[in-house]
Amino acid sequence: MSFMALVARDMRLATRAGGGAFLALAFFAMTATLVPLGIGAELRLLSAVAAGIVWVCAVLAALLSLDRLFQADFEDGSLDVLALGPLPLESIAAAKIAAHWLVTGLPLTIVSPMIALLFSLPGRGYSALAAALAIGTPAVSAIGAIGASLTISIRRGGLILPFIVMPLLAPIVIFGAGAVRAAIDGLASGALLFLAATSLAAVLLSPFAAAAGLRLNLGA
Repeated sequence: MSFMALVARDMRLATRAGGGAFLALAFFAMTATLVPLGIGAELRLLSAVAAGIVWVCAVLAALLSLDRLFQADFEDGSLDVLALGPLPLESIAAAKIAAHWLVTGLPLTIVSPMIALLFSLPGRGYSALAAALAIGTPAVSAIGAIGASLTISIRRGGLILPFIVMPLLAPIVIFGAGAVRAAIDGLASGALLFLAATSLAAVLLSPFAAAAGLRLNLGA
């Protein structure tokens, strides 16, 4: 199976009923909708917390489907077949990361400006929010893949996965929210550059780390 064929296969599986892609979007929308109800109708307060809340909700939504990134293939034996195929494990991990971002991170990025309307985000913040999520969400999928590769053989590994990846995702949330706040305040900030550098490093290195985790669990 080629790299692109594996990406397309995983995207089809993720968008099926119970695949997790639509569940992540629904969780993102519902969680972000509940926050203004809890905080209240104070527009200044909502505007101040908008970037952070949207980023946290997006990360939590992406985490919902990360535990199934390798788990389903591991349970039905497909992962063993893929590991014996022509693609190296690094390419398999990269394909799964790409598929996860396309069905989860990209839709979350597209929907985020509409969610930000609930928080009365200033006009200058919408483009910054979309740009920050487009740059940062690939790192969420990439870092999550490392945790998913380490927990595939653990019973209820999905409960452990957030504890592994959340500390690693903290810089992504900090830089992403900081870039939006800087854009709203009209200030020059290197947050978006730091976010891009962190995301690029995660995307480039994570397939190798995830492949190492897969070899550990597959005994390859």
